[in-house]
Amino acid sequence: MAAQRFGGKYSPDGQGGGQGSGQRSPATSGAMPPIPRAAPGSERPRGGWRATLLFLTAFAFLFPAFGDEPGAMLMDLIAGGLLILAAWLTREGMRARAAFAARKVARRPAVPRILFGAIATGAALFTGGLIGHGVSLYPVLFGLAGAALHIGAFGFDPWSDKGMEGIDRFQTDRVARALAGAEKTLSQMKDAILRAKDRQLEARVDRFIAQTRGLMQRVEEDPGDLTAARRYLTVYLEGARDATAKFADLWAIRPDPKARADYEALLTDLETTFATRSENLLGNDRDNLDIEISVLRDRLKFETPNSQR
Repeated sequence: MAAQRFGGKYSPDGQGGGQGSGQRSPATSGAMPPIPRAAPGSERPRGGWRATLLFLTAFAFLFPAFGDEPGAMLMDLIAGGLLILAAWLTREGMRARAAFAARKVARRPAVPRILFGAIATGAALFTGGLIGHGVSLYPVLFGLAGAALHIGAFGFDPWSDKGMEGIDRFQTDRVARALAGAEKTLSQMKDAILRAKDRQLEARVDRFIAQTRGLMQRVEEDPGDLTAARRYLTVYLEGARDATAKFADLWAIRPDPKARADYEALLTDLETTFATRSENLLGNDRDNLDIEISVLRDRLKFETPNSQR
């Protein structure tokens, strides 16, 4: 949640993230509809094919290099390597920009990758110009033209923060750290259910993760009581992760329909509880929140061992 830092980890917020057609309607489940929040690095920026094309142009220098004399070969390899670097920087910059655009509150990328990609492209064409024309004005013109064409094709990185007017930067940093920890726990939960080798269970966990990321986005946009939010996210997610790991180990050894039913019921209960109590969380309803945390601890304590029978 290694890309730009929008208040912590590279802020990956695309659309989707585990919502399937089997998800219950909020009207029937009593839960808020999840707000999609994609996992870090999962964005597919529009126009990504252009970065792939830029990568392929590197081979215009790399293939001929091995038939040249050593000096020219080295220059070709440098030019090709710079184009590969430019393509990678550009793709990562486009992902960071897509993440920035998908969020209401976001920090500009700490590293302007698209700009550095343009510089690398210009440097590659400058090097190629040296191969064909030696030290002259042409390599400089090639380099400038390459950088300008790159900017025209890919644009710029975001240059300023969005939706953060009047927001305490220290507070948003604390939120970012808390959400980064929650995102890590969700990834561990996803990895754990893969051990069960059951696509339906994987889809169920994806739905659960999508619901959780909806609340994470709400906390990010309106932190409310961060201390309470962090406690709730920690208890909720770590308990769900541990229950998932224990169930997946059991299911991989000996499939047990009752254990599966208990696990899915636990997920549903936690999902619904988390959704319905999220407004209390953001509204600083500390008393109700502490009660919910206590109940959640007890539920995890009693339900998780049942899945090991």
